[in-house]
Amino acid sequence: MRFIGRILAFVLLGINALVVVLMLVSAYSPYINPHLHPMWSSAGLLFPVFLLANFLFLCFWAVVNWRFAFFPLLAYICCWGSICTYFPVNFSQNEIPENAVKVLSYNTRAFGNKEKHTKEKPNRILTYLQESDADIICLQEYIVNGKLKKKDVDYALRKYPYRHYHSLAKGRNGLGCYSKYPILSANPVKYQSKMNGSIAYQFKIGNDTLLVINNHLESNKIGDSEMNVYQEVMESRDGKKVSSGIWKLMKKMAEAIKVRAKQAETIKEETEKFHGKGIVLCGDFNDTPVSYTHRMMSEGLKDAFVESGNGLGISYNQHRMFFRIDHILLSKNLKVYNCTVDNSIDASDHYPIWCYISWE
Repeated sequence: MRFIGRILAFVLLGINALVVVLMLVSAYSPYINPHLHPMWSSAGLLFPVFLLANFLFLCFWAVVNWRFAFFPLLAYICCWGSICTYFPVNFSQNEIPENAVKVLSYNTRAFGNKEKHTKEKPNRILTYLQESDADIICLQEYIVNGKLKKKDVDYALRKYPYRHYHSLAKGRNGLGCYSKYPILSANPVKYQSKMNGSIAYQFKIGNDTLLVINNHLESNKIGDSEMNVYQEVMESRDGKKVSSGIWKLMKKMAEAIKVRAKQAETIKEETEKFHGKGIVLCGDFNDTPVSYTHRMMSEGLKDAFVESGNGLGISYNQHRMFFRIDHILLSKNLKVYNCTVDNSIDASDHYPIWCYISWE
């Protein structure tokens, strides 16, 4: 029996070693070029899975053989940077100064599938934006036709004197901005995409110029067939079916990751041209904090949620695909306060993300 126990322990240790290797690959996948290795670069999507699996092994070894617990513990130390990015913890929150600017980003999913906005039945998203008291609002999937018109949105947000709307794909998508501060310029960032886009705004705030780039990067284009595969993966206990399904989904997402990589590089180049006193990148990146897209766009910047948020900050809330894919990044000369993914409203498939910023 002791011999069998040892054999079983070494088999489990081998499985643990495989989990550790995969966790390390996923943790450092943001450094893998998607143009060359799109599948390996997309491994960050599975980072929380390997994180959990390694934690279960850590608990198991702590009970069965504490000496082997050093192995998964060492893996956590090696992945500490990615862990803090994925699951930040900020116990203390600084007091928000009076001159702080509240920035809010929200993928509205066509304002909740174009819900009407009337006194009797107000549009939930427009009501939320009215009550948000944000100074700068950046909107993705700003789609208005049919029951909800652009004039309805403008009227609902009439307390914002400065506004800009940019149509994408002949109105099938769009980006919007509403601001209490003057918009000095609004220019599309030129990159290849049929349905998505980014707009670079420059705002006059006091004596400073703030660059804000509102982004809706390439979507993963997960259709009904892929969603069926995902549901099977989530519900199936058949190992072969699960691994086959994961491979299909990863392959599909890798195609979009490759496109987003080029878009992220273009946005990074756009920020390097700016010589003002502050930069904010926000919006729906369609990528997690452990991704090439996030790493490329955050070079020289900091993540508002990592700096002042707590927990997973899940911003996409549909189909059991629980990821933080909406982000706010800012230049290091800006101080950030209370970054929040606000799950108090579920009118869209995304939750809004907001924070306060001030100059240090």
